[in-house]
Amino acid sequence: MTTPATTAPATDALLGAVRGGVRLVELGQPFFTGMPCSPNHPGFRMTLIRRHGDMVRPDGGSASNEIIVTGGHVGTHVDALSHVSHDGLLHGGVDAAQAQTGGRFAEHGAEHTPAMLTRGVLLDVAAVHGVDVLPAGYGVTADDLEQAAARAGARPGKGDVALIRTGWARNFGEPAVYLGQSDGVPGATTGAGEWLAAAGVQATGADTTAFEQIKPGAGHSILPVHRILLVESGIYIIEHLDLEAAAEQGLTEFVFVMAPLRIVGGTGSPVRPVAAVQA
Repeated sequence: MTTPATTAPATDALLGAVRGGVRLVELGQPFFTGMPCSPNHPGFRMTLIRRHGDMVRPDGGSASNEIIVTGGHVGTHVDALSHVSHDGLLHGGVDAAQAQTGGRFAEHGAEHTPAMLTRGVLLDVAAVHGVDVLPAGYGVTADDLEQAAARAGARPGKGDVALIRTGWARNFGEPAVYLGQSDGVPGATTGAGEWLAAAGVQATGADTTAFEQIKPGAGHSILPVHRILLVESGIYIIEHLDLEAAAEQGLTEFVFVMAPLRIVGGTGSPVRPVAAVQA
């Protein structure tokens, strides 16, 4: 009896590439109790609910497990199209009030956020400016993205995922600094959002708490870039990325892989994005 592997040689290009050797580079942050979290969202908490020895089976075996409590926009996550409305409307003119019924969204819920296997482009704006970390409150412009694309030799296009590196992930261990509670956080301006929308990307993300320029003392009062991307363009937003390893390894374009949880009616989902490159 023969197996499929012996009767059907690998002709698929993707499978052949994987068999040729692939290295995965983490693009997200680890999840842990006490990690930085926007005050707009409930924080991540994990604790063991059963420990080894609490119950021992007749054969001597024991199991341990945990309970996890978290918001959908905590840690590395992707925003569903239900996350932000403008003038009462979600993407495509969906009435937000009518869509949010029964404690969940009947339209644009997180279960519709697609798994992604596509081209990723790293737009290293910090490197464009010759710094490790952009200044607090800096506004990333369309020109910054143009220069970052030129530096990478890779311009994001239709269906791609564009990731903006500000270097801010280096502050993840200092929650007050990372969240910009006094000095702000670097992030995309409306011009940068319009540049990404014009490029036709499927999703975009950054290594900050919000895909927005947060000026000193401003907090998260308005979300104009979320409006441009989520509401007007249907472009998914990934936040709390860690792009340091990718930058250190000189990645510019790569295979981007991400799978959100299919949370029915939710507004966001934790994710573990990776860049796949040849080993």
